[in-house]
Amino acid sequence: MTSPADGTVPISSNDDVVRVRQLVRAAAASAGMSLVDQTKIVTAASELARNTFVHGGGGSARVESVVNARGRAGVRLVFTDTGGGIPDVAQALTEGWTSGGGLGLGLPGARRLADEFELETEVGRGTTVTVTKWIR
Repeated sequence: MTSPADGTVPISSNDDVVRVRQLVRAAAASAGMSLVDQTKIVTAASELARNTFVHGGGGSARVESVVNARGRAGVRLVFTDTGGGIPDVAQALTEGWTSGGGLGLGLPGARRLADEFELETEVGRGTTVTVTKWIR
């Protein structure tokens, strides 16, 4: 299943973070997601795009319309960077912990807002975070 809102956005500036939010909002609306769930996935995308830019040194976001084996539609987001990786994943996923001056909402907030969350990281090689939100 593809949507006109599907695509990949490079993330190398704050403007790109805004573009990611716009693309995700369009994909979620096109998929028929409720306004509440659109807001949740856009908020998760914003946190992950900002992390990709600030902590990963830039990278990309891929937005995909997906359908699971039972025919349920949703939106999957894949954020990839080639930054320093996350040395302590458990700590990074702890509510309120921050590696910088932020609020500590990035990874744990995105995990809470999505229906599925997957994080792959290797120190010195980068991080990929995949989140999926399903239509209710």
